[in-house]
Amino acid sequence: MRKIFLTLLIVCVGLTALCQATAIAIKDVAVIDVRTGAIKSKQTVIIEGNKITSVTSNSVIPKTVTVIDGSGKYLIPGLSDMHIHCFTDSRYEWVFPLLIANGVTSVREMGNNLSFEQIKKIRQSLLEGKMEGPRIGATTARIFEGPGQTGIANVSVQVDSVDKARRLVKEYKQQGMDFIKPYNLLPRDIYLAIIDEAKRQKIPVAGHVPYAMTAAEVSKLGQITIEHLTDIPMSCSADETILRKELDALPDSVPFAARQPIEIKALPSFDEQKAKTLFRRFVNNHTWICPTAVVYVGGTREEQERLSDKRLEYIPVSMQEQWRRTMKQRTAYVENIEQRKIHFHKRAEIDVLMYRAGVGILAGSDAPNPYVIPGFSLHDELELFVQAGLTPLEALQTATINAAKFLHKEKEIGTIAKGMYADLVLLEGNPLDNISNTQKIHGVVLNGRWLDRKKLDAILEEVKALVKNK
Repeated sequence: MRKIFLTLLIVCVGLTALCQATAIAIKDVAVIDVRTGAIKSKQTVIIEGNKITSVTSNSVIPKTVTVIDGSGKYLIPGLSDMHIHCFTDSRYEWVFPLLIANGVTSVREMGNNLSFEQIKKIRQSLLEGKMEGPRIGATTARIFEGPGQTGIANVSVQVDSVDKARRLVKEYKQQGMDFIKPYNLLPRDIYLAIIDEAKRQKIPVAGHVPYAMTAAEVSKLGQITIEHLTDIPMSCSADETILRKELDALPDSVPFAARQPIEIKALPSFDEQKAKTLFRRFVNNHTWICPTAVVYVGGTREEQERLSDKRLEYIPVSMQEQWRRTMKQRTAYVENIEQRKIHFHKRAEIDVLMYRAGVGILAGSDAPNPYVIPGFSLHDELELFVQAGLTPLEALQTATINAAKFLHKEKEIGTIAKGMYADLVLLEGNPLDNISNTQKIHGVVLNGRWLDRKKLDAILEEVKALVKNK
């Protein structure tokens, strides 16, 4: 019943908006140019259908237009979460509303257990306005993993031969998937076959650095993103050769977290010159990095602090129980919380060093990993970037213009200009003064439809009720 009610609520929100005037004007608003940080005050942004038709200081507003008072407020492009898992087990039913309520209007779906047909149906429903949710900037289906897969078996496909690798790459291309995602246990020969076939089929590869490869190698081979900084701290260590032998000695069957103690050993021997060489390679090869720092911050907190997060009320009870078990497993390999904090902060330092070296950085949450709340945690990611040393503007760029550049959609999303899709967030405070102001959302324009604070709160309340039964 609650599921049906949520669906009806979301549909009604869309229908209400569609039944309003055919155009919207946000009047007297301060428009933030995320490319330069310039703020244009007293602007009027006019939206017709799902596109921005003008951004000027002297627009004549037609009488039929719905006018939104933007006085004292700031307008930014809709935010993009460039690493999220929305689709698995139909969790989009509660994840999509959380994203919308947080101004996340575009996502890159990084792996799920739905069929190709289901994925395409969701995408088409969103495009046609039959379903309320974010723009799917890019999506894949199941993750490519090697023999011995463990923790992600429910969202992965086992690729145990070169022939199967090539066949699957062709199938993903034919089925309209946007990229192939490699994972940890892929053997070297199979990974090389995936890369080779992907180039033949003209489909990108984006994901983890398999244990059999290095960050430098996958960058040179053309992998377009490295997620979670996989392999990067090890590649920047002066003791890399010795430590890699320790990693190679670990059985493939051990969890990813079992590698953390060895990675922590690499931190004292961080070699700045090696790092600069690696980062130049990333820049030259156009390799983007999606750090998902928010995934790792949970390990720097005691369990009681994690459980006190009030936003857990938006997470299904069954998932919360799973999170508690998973976090115990992840932290078991490094029981000293101070060591985990050192590990986290060094990773953050590497993020900033890469940014300063010109490496493209993307904001992604990897929700719903343990204690990563869809929608809310993208704002947490931006705050972590600023705490690490990025300016508020630089952090905001990772979730707006950088995402647009990466997706080759700079003429559609990521900035506020005539002809762009009307995906916008109206804020009560200036995010360039304080990045936490991205959370002070007055309203969201989703594909041309205005959702005020009251509507956003209603969506959140219904999610809260829905997840109690999941």
